[in-house]
Amino acid sequence: MPTITTPNTGIEIFYEEQGAPEAPVILLVMGLGAQLTLWPDELVAALVGEGFRVIRYDNRDIGLSQKFEGAKAPSLAVQVLRKKIGFPARVPYTLKDMADDGIGLLDALGIDKAHVVGASMGGMIVQLMAIHHPARLITMTSIMSTTGNGKLPQAEPAAIGALTAPLKGMDEETLVAHGLNIIRNIGTPDSPEFPFDEAHHRERVLANMRRSVYPAGLPRQLAAIIDDGCRRSRLASVTTPTLVMHGEADPLVKLEAGEDTARHISGSRLVTIPGWGHDLPIPLIPRITSEIAAHARG
Repeated sequence: MPTITTPNTGIEIFYEEQGAPEAPVILLVMGLGAQLTLWPDELVAALVGEGFRVIRYDNRDIGLSQKFEGAKAPSLAVQVLRKKIGFPARVPYTLKDMADDGIGLLDALGIDKAHVVGASMGGMIVQLMAIHHPARLITMTSIMSTTGNGKLPQAEPAAIGALTAPLKGMDEETLVAHGLNIIRNIGTPDSPEFPFDEAHHRERVLANMRRSVYPAGLPRQLAAIIDDGCRRSRLASVTTPTLVMHGEADPLVKLEAGEDTARHISGSRLVTIPGWGHDLPIPLIPRITSEIAAHARG
């Protein structure tokens, strides 16, 4: 699949698409430091099977999309402090810029309107699409995401620690161990309903690492999240039909964050699932697919 330059932001975005060209479009937006491949192939295939044209892409600064090599993000301590005292910190780009990238991709592909689905940071991005580009959205689905309000329960230390831990090496085995540690600490807990398949996860992590490794992008994306702050008041303007999905066992973005998102978007529907963590487990693909498809058709 090609890399395309967005006409509005001028960013080179790598994307993949499946499904009939004339089918209604679902645009998938992934989260912090995550490549488009974090959307499971099984989910993409299931949505195509439901009659949609599915487009997923690498956000700027990750995967095969344009990198901001050399751009420095402010340290988290400095950024949080300046936020508290009301002074903005200079960031390489904003979360709105990332939302504009997604809209720019639709422009470049000649797509007028789409259903947008975002996971984690991707949920924040699609919220901003709904705030700033409502005419381009048919529906919005925000998965395991948040309004960004600082008073909400925070991530479990082990979860945020695993996600932001520095790499201890760039050899393949170290990278795979790092990826598996993230999955174990933020993903769906091992249970009879959601068994932890070590071989499956190892295979996926290895494929992702062989596709691209770019840890430098994560702090810049994280800076954009912090810079955007709380979206509660802005979400009050959203009129796009909205589905909010959240796992009840999410250790990274707690359930209360999903509930807060639904509460601040008028008319939204909240779906919570017991035992689900901060990932897209294969056993949940049929449920996630049916919820997204039904929402898009509704």
